[in-house]
Amino acid sequence: MALRQATVSVGGLGALLHRWEPDPGALVLVAVDGVAADAARSWAELREEQDAPPARTLRLGVVVRAAGDDLGVGAAGTLAVPLVAAGGPIGALSVLLARPGEPDEAQLSFLHTVAAWTAERLECAAGRPPHREPASERERTIRTAELTTALAQAMTVQDVVAAVAQHILLPVGADGLVVILFENGRLTRVGLVGYPEEYSKRFDGPLNRAGLPVTDVLRTGKPRFVESPAEMYDLYPAVEDKISMGTVPKMAWAFLPLIASGRAVGASILSFNRPRPFTEEERTLLTTFSALVGQALERARLYDLEHARAQELQSALLPRVLPRLPGAVAAARYLPAGRGEQVGGDWFDVIPLSADRVALVIGDVMGHGIAEAATMGRLRTAVRTLADLDMAPDELLGHLNDLVSDLGEDFYATCLYAVYDPVGRTCCYCLAGHPPPVFVQPDGTVHRPVVSPDPPLGAATPPFAVHELPLPDQSLVVLCTDGLIESAAQDAEQGLVQLERVVGGAGVRPAGFTGTGQEADLRGVEELCDTVVARLVPDREHTADDAALLIAHTRAMPAEDIASFGLPDDPRAAGQARELVRGQLSRWGLDDLSMTTELLVSELVGNVIRHAKGPLRLRLLRSRILTCEVYDGSLSTPRIRHATYTDEGGRGLQLVAALSRRWGARYLSDAKCIWTEQDIPDDSRGSAGAVA
Repeated sequence: MALRQATVSVGGLGALLHRWEPDPGALVLVAVDGVAADAARSWAELREEQDAPPARTLRLGVVVRAAGDDLGVGAAGTLAVPLVAAGGPIGALSVLLARPGEPDEAQLSFLHTVAAWTAERLECAAGRPPHREPASERERTIRTAELTTALAQAMTVQDVVAAVAQHILLPVGADGLVVILFENGRLTRVGLVGYPEEYSKRFDGPLNRAGLPVTDVLRTGKPRFVESPAEMYDLYPAVEDKISMGTVPKMAWAFLPLIASGRAVGASILSFNRPRPFTEEERTLLTTFSALVGQALERARLYDLEHARAQELQSALLPRVLPRLPGAVAAARYLPAGRGEQVGGDWFDVIPLSADRVALVIGDVMGHGIAEAATMGRLRTAVRTLADLDMAPDELLGHLNDLVSDLGEDFYATCLYAVYDPVGRTCCYCLAGHPPPVFVQPDGTVHRPVVSPDPPLGAATPPFAVHELPLPDQSLVVLCTDGLIESAAQDAEQGLVQLERVVGGAGVRPAGFTGTGQEADLRGVEELCDTVVARLVPDREHTADDAALLIAHTRAMPAEDIASFGLPDDPRAAGQARELVRGQLSRWGLDDLSMTTELLVSELVGNVIRHAKGPLRLRLLRSRILTCEVYDGSLSTPRIRHATYTDEGGRGLQLVAALSRRWGARYLSDAKCIWTEQDIPDDSRGSAGAVA
């Protein structure tokens, strides 16, 4: 009956009950529910040192959750609970889980209840208690050494709690643990074993709760040992109505102050499901343990605080929201390292450029720590500044390489800088020691160009190689850092192959990519980001490196939204340009912008005639904004002059800056382009074919 209840409580496939037998010194299977005899035979007798979940839960004295189908019955994992009697562990109750994931608090609470009831019946059914003999002096010394080692290796508060649960509960035969932090006059529960979640909430809140044992221990700094409920009621009458509220009733307690630097930083509560006396030796041992735990807890608390601040700094340096641009919508994920490592230097960005082009950036500062996170912020700011100057990818990485080199010999970074052109439907990019991009065409075809990346920033010697490829409309551009594709279990090449399989697989193509608008595109890339992370980093809590992922869905500019005209290299060009602008804007239904645009193009073409050389070309682009571009054959840089009152010229670019939302220049291999942007009125956007 108990095994059936245990199975049902967590929605399992079956349950097994083991009893500890001193002779032959092993766990012996005594009952099975829902598991065939042949399947259970491999667990018929388990030595304590074996790695099977029942043996581990007996050895450690804590609940053990293990993934895998050890018995070959189709289980997703095993949940094992120790059966503890007055003299120590007497067996194990194991449930085979039907689904991956952790049981919720209610399920665990009920399972603890079943385990307590089973332990009582198992002990009463025997002629003598089958528990293991109390630990010898040598074993206690070993346990103390193990605890000291575990606490020395613990970095976070949760690491300290896990060490206490593993190395203190079992030696003293306790079945419940609560670890509490004390800060600024308030109690905060940070660890819990053997109690339901709702029971533990009573430990959170202000300290001014007179008549409670935790309050007494923290104020006096002295441990308190309570050997029975009757003694608890005599010492602390205020808890009489609360003593039986736990799902698993407790009958004896050890309240231990956690002292660091001469002050109480918290408390640890060990509880037992039977009344029991505490010998002087046990009291001394537990007091010694609490001193070790107090020092470790304070160190871990400070580490957690610094780590949280560092993560806040890193999050503040990353973009909070990625822009939705006519040429692309993008989604990104940043995954911090999960094993208590310091913050890393991974970053990403999406930057709007002229002519609706989009810059996609991803990088990784080598190393972990505050300095690396700050360097990441400096590099991201530098990239945005250089990108705003419309630099080519190789030139931009050259300047970025100089910046990293100036930081010192110990600083290196990898980077991928790509520019998508929705008019030319091309993507050009440069690699500085970074994993290559992955491109997914609309039909699901995955393409990863095989190129040789340049060395990382700080170690490279410019120029950087530029790679360019055509990119069909509605394609995906997938960028990532090495933390997403590389781990102890696989190298970067294997990770890239897996990434290609995920983004190109028919089973994970996001339903949002329907070509009906940017909202659908955004849903699609968000879903795909979640899928990639789930497939490539399934166990985020145990990753050793941070990771970044950036996926962009591209939108080419329709041909009807592009108008290009050649102009003569003589003074007639300005007049022709005005006529061409007037006619094209009329066809686009943008007559309201005609006068301003004519004035802008007249100034730009006039500057070319006076200060540059041909050939001249005019191009108009319509999306959410109206872009006007004038190309010429000169590489000279236009600059705004501060004309005096008596100057007859020099005000043209001032006029351009005043009439446009922004303007600038970009340089090609043998020419330059001066461009302006104007906002399109809302009532005119409906006619723009590129607007989604």
